[in-house]
Order: sequence, then structure tokens, then C-alpha cells
Amino acid sequence: MDQSGQPNSLSPLLSDQVLFNGATVPLTFTGDGKLRFTGQSQRCLTVEEVLGFALEGSRIRVKAVVEKRDGICCFGNSGDLERRSVVFEPQSQDSLTLWSQKLRDYIDSLGRPKRLLVFVNPFGGKKSATKVFSEDVKPYLEDADIHITLIETKHQLHAKEVAKSMDLSKYDGIVCVSGDGILVEVVNGLLEREDWSAAIKMPIGMIPAGTGNGMVKSLLHAAGERCSASNAILAVIRGYKRSLDVATISQGKKRFFSVLMLAWGLIADIDIESEKYRWMGSARIDFYGIQRIFFLRHYNGRICFVPAPGFEDYGEPMSYHGEPTSEEIPAQESSLKSKQHGYLGSDVKLENMHWRTISGPFVSIWLHNVPWGSEDAMAAPDAKFSDGYLDLIMLKDLPRLSLLSLMSNMNDGSYVESPHITYLKVKAFVLEPGARVDDPTKEGIIDSDGEVIARGNVTYKGDQKPLMTYNKIQITVDQGLATLFAPK
Repeated sequence: MDQSGQPNSLSPLLSDQVLFNGATVPLTFTGDGKLRFTGQSQRCLTVEEVLGFALEGSRIRVKAVVEKRDGICCFGNSGDLERRSVVFEPQSQDSLTLWSQKLRDYIDSLGRPKRLLVFVNPFGGKKSATKVFSEDVKPYLEDADIHITLIETKHQLHAKEVAKSMDLSKYDGIVCVSGDGILVEVVNGLLEREDWSAAIKMPIGMIPAGTGNGMVKSLLHAAGERCSASNAILAVIRGYKRSLDVATISQGKKRFFSVLMLAWGLIADIDIESEKYRWMGSARIDFYGIQRIFFLRHYNGRICFVPAPGFEDYGEPMSYHGEPTSEEIPAQESSLKSKQHGYLGSDVKLENMHWRTISGPFVSIWLHNVPWGSEDAMAAPDAKFSDGYLDLIMLKDLPRLSLLSLMSNMNDGSYVESPHITYLKVKAFVLEPGARVDDPTKEGIIDSDGEVIARGNVTYKGDQKPLMTYNKIQITVDQGLATLFAPK
């Protein structure tokens, strides 16, 4: 007992003699969630690391996950993992019932999800998502006794359509076995619902099975964990959550909700134009990136932004002119804006903020919401999940060979220390994209979270019509709007 008379974390919740490995040994279950077997070989299980348990006649099978090493004491998850069971047998039916109840009550007290909607994108990356789910995800969920509703996405925006119409009461969370694209679709679907304020609180889990996997890499790296499907699904099973900023990209009445990044110039060109090499997996980015660096493009244009505290000296002061004027929005479109369902973005008064501006030409403009853009590219090392800001990485010019060297340092984020890189945090942002300096008849691509938001006169031709025109767009940030499953 502690001084208040309440049981402390080390007080036994239950202590008993059980049959374990052919011998009768003392087993203690403590308030901090540890099962301790004592006797000839000391062993312990942390129930927080236990996936679940099952009754097998007079025995209890505890299903757990351990690092691949000898012994089962002091579980961790920094290395390779494997599922393992521990079986013990209480000495009476009453004891069996008591042990079952204590274990169930403790696991239930952890707030773990019991019902999950799982999206599997069989077309993403190297088309490995179906295998990742069946081999690395489903067994863990079954051990944790979590009910699964599985949906294999059939086409682009399929996940968005489901998220927009799903019955929220049937699930405790959503899991995306995919790259970042399905996460983006789910967030956009939830925010386009009439009940968006409740829907966006639905926690979302990410399992790496795509090309980039920037979000799940950011989540696991922040906890010091390797980016793997097993670590990712454990974060979901344990039920820990963290908030995530959501950026609203707007042009007139059109809205797109971004959770990862927005790019224009070099990064966007590499991300989108390399699609023709998708069969290469993540290597397509490096392969096409080298081509783009040696045939470097510069784009005219201007950016306007509200700097975060500490970054007020960047750019020149200006007056707010972010939203398109009434002349830029057709009358029927303007009238429809007030009738839209779903979230319309932040209602913060941008005209009251202190705006700054920088004019081009630019090589690249990159806005990032989380540290990692992919598993091997730390795009924004100072980015936070819910600080209410986007990290802006700006590149205006530098020699091609220097750029090649700089890009090779993206795996640890050290590239931002280059004097050629301007790195700052912004609360709001306006992009006014222009044409290429070398050929004014050609324009660029605006890419958000791997999707073409707008494209001008470019050689790249996509399959779908972009959501917006290649013109001025505005980005605002809502702090902590979405919720993700994340490691503790």
C-alpha cells in the first residue's frame, strides 16, 4: 500500500502457485502489469507487452511479442520481433477463473482497440501490402483478439469514399496497410463528413507497405524504434495515441487536407514524374532525382508566409492577400462555398497576422508536417507532429554537384545545415507559382502528399484532372486536428 492506503504499482494483484514448464512455481501479478514466475528460472512478462491470452481447458496461454533473443524477461521492441506464447496452469477452477478475470480487467484498462477497419492497398509500392498484412499484421491482431473488418482498395480514392460514409460507431480505429496515400485519403474522407468534428478524432494507424512510408517512419523514429510492420502494428494494438497537425490547402471553394507535405519545384518534379519508375519501389526517387539534378529547373514565382516566433527576419514585410478575390471565384462557386458540407479549414483571421514574402526564382519549395518524407529521407528534422506549424525548406540556387552532395545527406537531415538551404517554420503560407525560367511556356507541378494538386504547362500528364489550377493557393495549419496510433 502507498501512504493513501491505495495499492501501489508493485503490490500483488494476485499471487498463486501454478504449473509452469512441468514444475509448480509461484506466479505473481503486480499492479504495474508484470507477471513474475519465480523458481529455478526467474522470468517475467510485462502485460503491456502481451498481445492477449486464451483459455485452453485448464490452462492459460499468454500470447506475447519478444525480441529475438534467449529468455522472455524484460520485453522490448527495438530489434527484430517474434510472437511467442507462455502457458501456465492454475491449480483449481476457481484460480483459473480468477486469473482470467484479472488478466482481462488489466488488459481492458489499457484502452486498447477491440474493433478495427483495415485498409490494404495492393497496388502501392512494390505491391507487397497484401503479403505484409497476412504475414506481419493479421497474426498480431488475432493474438490480440481484435475484430478486423478488411477492405482491399480497388481504385484511387476508394479509401476516401469509405471513410466519408462509414459508421463510426462500429470501430475503435482505422489501420492503413499502405504508403502515405491511403492515410491522406482517410483524413480527407473524414473531414468531408457532416460530422467531421467527431470523425477526425478516430485514431488512425499506419503500417509501412508503400513507396515512401514517411508518416510511420516519423512515428517510429520518434520513439527510437525501427520502421517495421511489427513495430507499427504493436503501436496500434497498445492503443497509444498522439495528435497530428492537419494543413488545409485551399483555392476558392476547393479544399485538400494534407498531413505530410506540399512541394513545388525540384521535389515535386521528382516525386510525381518518377511515377513511371514505380516498379523500382523507393529507388525510383533516387534514380530520377539524379536526372533532375543534372537537368535542373528554376521556377519564377513568389511565396508569402506567417513566420513562427523566432523566424520573423526572413523575407520582406507585406500585407495579407492570400484568399482569391471575388473576381477570381465564379459567382456560382462563391455561393456554393457557404453550402459545403465538411470541414472548411481554420477560421483564424489571417489578415491580422504579420506576413512576409520572398520572390523567386526557386529551385524547390517544400513544406513538411513531420520529420520524414520517406523511410530514407529526413526532410524536416525539426518538424513536430502537433506544434501548429509547417516546416518550410527553400532552395533558390546552387551548383549541380553541390546539390547532388546535399541530397545525399537527406537520410539524417543534415542537408538543412547547408548555407544554400533556408529552413524556417510557418503558421500560414501562400504559394504563387510561376513558369520555368528557361522556358516560360512550361510550368510546374504542385504536389501534396504524393498527389498532384495542380499542374501547369508541363510535359508530365497524369491520369486524373488536378483538384486545383496552377495558380495562387493558400495553406493554413490546424494544430492537433487528427489522431494517430503511435508508440509510447
